[in-house]
Amino acid sequence: MINVGDWIKKWSILQPYKEALFFEGHPITYLQLNHRINQLSHLFLAMGIGRGDRVAVLLYNCPPYLEIFFALSKIGAILVPLNWRLAGPELEFILRDSGSRLLIFEPEFEKMVALIRSHLTLPNGNYISVGEPHPDWAMEYEASLARYPIDELSEPHNAGDDDPHIIMYTSGTTGIPKGAVLSHRKTFFNVLNADIVYNLTSRDIMIVSRPMFHSGGLLVESAPVLYKGGTLILKKRFRPEEILEAIERYRVTILELAATVYQFILQQCDLSRYDLRSVRCYFTGGERIPISLLKEYAQKGIVISQIFGQTEASTITFLSSEKAIEKIGSVGLPVFHGEVKIVNKEGKEVGSDEVGEIIVKGPTLMNGYWNRPDLTAETIRDGWLYTGDLAKKDKEGYVYIVDRERDMYISGGENVYPAEIEKVFFTHPKILDVGVVGVPDGTWGEVGKAYLVLKPGETMEAEEALTFLQGKIARFKIPKYVEFVEKLPKTASGKIQKFILKEWHQSKTKSGVWS
Repeated sequence: MINVGDWIKKWSILQPYKEALFFEGHPITYLQLNHRINQLSHLFLAMGIGRGDRVAVLLYNCPPYLEIFFALSKIGAILVPLNWRLAGPELEFILRDSGSRLLIFEPEFEKMVALIRSHLTLPNGNYISVGEPHPDWAMEYEASLARYPIDELSEPHNAGDDDPHIIMYTSGTTGIPKGAVLSHRKTFFNVLNADIVYNLTSRDIMIVSRPMFHSGGLLVESAPVLYKGGTLILKKRFRPEEILEAIERYRVTILELAATVYQFILQQCDLSRYDLRSVRCYFTGGERIPISLLKEYAQKGIVISQIFGQTEASTITFLSSEKAIEKIGSVGLPVFHGEVKIVNKEGKEVGSDEVGEIIVKGPTLMNGYWNRPDLTAETIRDGWLYTGDLAKKDKEGYVYIVDRERDMYISGGENVYPAEIEKVFFTHPKILDVGVVGVPDGTWGEVGKAYLVLKPGETMEAEEALTFLQGKIARFKIPKYVEFVEKLPKTASGKIQKFILKEWHQSKTKSGVWS
């Protein structure tokens, strides 16, 4: 039976004193990591957390995040990663929707947790604080672990394969977050694909640059390297120069960063000051990648390959380093364990250079959306997952992303769904109608622009509109631009023609109004 929780135990036997990770410069071996996972597993069981129970985590990247991930997998429980950029009401929804029985957080988020705690139905005492100071209503992580043995569990977990071990929430186009249910099998085949993409060995060293509440940080960067017995470099958050310093200090071999971070490195750092010769491959993915950025790095001798994927289907395609220059702008070929097609509205595969929707099939698909059979049936049809992303492929089969069928845009590596923002705007007493779109931005890739229609006789400044959003949605979702219009362009059925809104912005950018 495939159980993700077994991986560290096996490496603790094969290479007990090998560093599994470095956190803020402090090394932790596979043996040490396994001992702490065992202690945590015993703690969870003592608290009544068992197979199928959900445990929510509100932490920055840190060793406890991985300890929780593997311990929950080991006992058959389910991790619910929480995006620490979300506002209180958004976190509350996810906690309630997932039915989480335990919340693990760190002191920086105590005020946020305290605000929503009275609205939650967690059992008394089912809060754990990682670090000091901790509130009197929460258990302290380290002290709690110390009370339990480092020995392996005496009873077999009997969990794995298609059993879920993660529910990872993504925001829906309806404005309601939906939880993608990820199984042990899905994660296993995801790391097998990553093994081939990265050409991993136990000697590889990788920086975890993305937050672990994202599949990028947890399943694209962390899990594959630990599965292979390599070493991770962890820090709560990396500044651009700290990434380069870490490469030099630890002799990092693989670098996977968001395009925004690559952009910040160029803007803020002098690459010639750092020894980057240990890095054998560079990757990026998760947002629109400017070809100009790829070319600028290539001119400096750094070839960046693109990866394409989504939470619901893990890595879908990847571009090898050998083809990264020749096929610049492409997201590559389908992963080894998975099938990929580009189809038209009738579900028939399109030819070369024809645009269609990417659909995916194979062992890396999610089980479905948590408690949303309607959305699951809409997304997975006849075993194929419909991604909502539009693409085309060349005659050699290399895939190029054209656009997103849905309205979602990515700002600084974070998915933003306009429906969430529009939903909040509609609660403002002065606003009659609203349409939000993503528009290009030199720093963040894309940012939001809100087109607002006011009720008759009302007046409003852009600052008032943006201030209204604060505290109701995460800061990264708040649009950069606001424009007031008399009416929004709509189809006969009443749907906003958002491509026209983008054209409006583009025309004003050309005229210099929004530049």
